[in-house]
Amino acid sequence: MKRTVSMLLCLVMLAGLLSGCGQSAAKEQSKNRLEEILERGYVTVATEPYFAPEEFIDPSKEGDEQYVGSDIELAKYIAEKLGVECRIVPLDFTTVLSSVTEGKYDLAISALAYKPDRAENMNLSKTYFLSDDADENSYGFAVSSALSDSVKSLEDLNDKVVVVQQGSLQQFIWETYGGACKELKYVSSTNDAFMMVTEGKADAVITATSFARLYIEANAGCNINMVEDYRFPVSEDYLGMVIGMKKGEDELTARINEIIDEVVASGIYKEWRSTYAAYAASLGL
Repeated sequence: MKRTVSMLLCLVMLAGLLSGCGQSAAKEQSKNRLEEILERGYVTVATEPYFAPEEFIDPSKEGDEQYVGSDIELAKYIAEKLGVECRIVPLDFTTVLSSVTEGKYDLAISALAYKPDRAENMNLSKTYFLSDDADENSYGFAVSSALSDSVKSLEDLNDKVVVVQQGSLQQFIWETYGGACKELKYVSSTNDAFMMVTEGKADAVITATSFARLYIEANAGCNINMVEDYRFPVSEDYLGMVIGMKKGEDELTARINEIIDEVVASGIYKEWRSTYAAYAASLGL
């Protein structure tokens, strides 16, 4: 009889412990990403640091200090507003997207533009930057200087080798607006795409006009020219930069949008971008 009572008491205690563990686990699971960030004391920001002036590397610096740019300043500003540490995570562009989509990191701040598939797979913030210059917001293509006189339109690329950053808005635009070429090559960064044209491995690169102008100005010997006679007829929906977060993290998205409202109202992002455009040019980026 005593053994039976002891067993019953053990079972009751075990049930209580399991119930407590279950309640604890449920409590942990109920935390949203914003609460997790505030509790742990830091926010992780995934970025591809090869897109000046938004994010790039200063080789004279080390550690986190080497990652600079207007998006890096935005990441630090957000961390400050949240009252936490900012941890920059440098990745290739496709991994930036997948890692945040999967919830491995908190924010994707990497000159992201709105795309329908991104909106399906991630929470996207409000726009934090859109240039006042319409041409700076545009997308087109740059070609090897040797082709400047013969390539003026999209059709002129039919027999050319074209390169584009994989997973980027540029790729989406190329496919959406009927781009055709002899061969299409993919790279992980826009810098690599421009290098391929310089090295004769491709004839043209699909690019944001603003990035192309900065790159060509900073690299006088790159032998690349922007084609001025053609711009893709991009919908306004795809213009401007946004922040990506895991799908369903609405509390975090709402807080990020509040911070973006402050950034846009103050005009500080435009100041950062102007400063880092000059900074990047001084590094030859």
